[in-house]
Amino acid sequence: MNTLRNSFKKLLQYPSAIAGLLVVFVLVAVAVYTVIAIPYSEAVRMWRGGEDVWYQNPRFAPPAWINYFSSKKYSESFAVNTSDGLIEKKVIPGDNGLSTVEMTYAFDFSYDFFPQEMLFYFTSTFDEKQPFVSIELLTPDDRKIRIANFAIGNEFTYRFSQDEKLRAKLRAEDVIPALFTAPDGDTPLKGKYQLLITGTTFEPASTMDAEFVLHGQVFGLAGTDHERRDLTLPLLWGVPVALAFGLIASMGTSILTMIIAAIGAWYAGWVDELIQRITEVNLVLPLLAILIMIGTFYSRSIWVILGATILLNIFTGAIKGYRAIFLQVKESMYIEAARAYGASSSRIIFLYLIPRMIPLLIPSLVQSIPAFVFLEASLAVIGLGDPVLPTWGKIIQDAQSNGALYKGYYYWVLEPAVLLMITGLGFAVLGFALDRVFNPKLRET
Repeated sequence: MNTLRNSFKKLLQYPSAIAGLLVVFVLVAVAVYTVIAIPYSEAVRMWRGGEDVWYQNPRFAPPAWINYFSSKKYSESFAVNTSDGLIEKKVIPGDNGLSTVEMTYAFDFSYDFFPQEMLFYFTSTFDEKQPFVSIELLTPDDRKIRIANFAIGNEFTYRFSQDEKLRAKLRAEDVIPALFTAPDGDTPLKGKYQLLITGTTFEPASTMDAEFVLHGQVFGLAGTDHERRDLTLPLLWGVPVALAFGLIASMGTSILTMIIAAIGAWYAGWVDELIQRITEVNLVLPLLAILIMIGTFYSRSIWVILGATILLNIFTGAIKGYRAIFLQVKESMYIEAARAYGASSSRIIFLYLIPRMIPLLIPSLVQSIPAFVFLEASLAVIGLGDPVLPTWGKIIQDAQSNGALYKGYYYWVLEPAVLLMITGLGFAVLGFALDRVFNPKLRET
């Protein structure tokens, strides 16, 4: 216990170790929060949900915080409905079962760029006669624009930009800019806009509700992709996936490599020869090419890829390094003493040989985590990642396939790339510091 405490104190003497520990601590905290706040089943449902889940989000929208760094402000997205009380709703009963439903919503528009789209989602209940709806827009310069009149079913979606009658009425090619500009202007008219929705129901038990969605030019903390998905979800879920893949692969390969090297060094003879020949063959095998073939012809499941990664990384050059050290330790006096009192081979391997290597194992284990994190991301980038999981590599792959850099959607690539670099840097500097603490050759006196 004292040894661990002293080692930790020495570790904290290095600023790089403190920085690495902070990065790792934040990543672990985010991973725990993500798994609790967004369970796996919910994350998969949302990631694969499509338009039904993400209809409130605009497409290809950068994160909203870019407005803090821009002199011209991009319009932000929002959604309101009658159930949350933000759209004021008033029902006026009439004769013969008729009722008038008045809904109003006012919002301030103070941006320098037009919204992408505006939509209404109506829901209603009726037996035979469909409710009828009329929409008007009151602009900051006191103009009242009649938007549309139509009957609605149980569910009805109205898209402003796709209304040909409205386009003809406004005499404009693009409906949204025409609604947000003055008659003689070409820039957004800032001020308070008010939507007036008047509905008529023809049956006593008939009801009507509405949801208004404005798709702005920016959205949320991370922006959106081509399917309107909030990139916050894969950025968050990429943390536990990356850490789990990297840690399991690193621990699996490091521990198994050490055990096999110890077995070969202890038993020597044909056992050692077999391990060395397998290692030499494995060293010339192309790891990435084999994983690509597994993902292409067998399965892209992350568990299959993880298992193959561990198996292919056991017999590496590290076995030869561990073997050389074990051969030296094997001749130590305490090993001879263990033999003298009749200790079994397994006892000597696991209680006397391997524990001597743990100080060297810890730094190499930590330093190898980024390599496996990047490996998983690389497979996802080339389209061989797990098709179910939202990961950093999957974000980059989607961005690449949709020409994100060519079209100027830099955030789509930079966000996961920065997280990958921070993760790699955090574990790397921590591993280097651990190496200086535990490695006798690098230990400072």
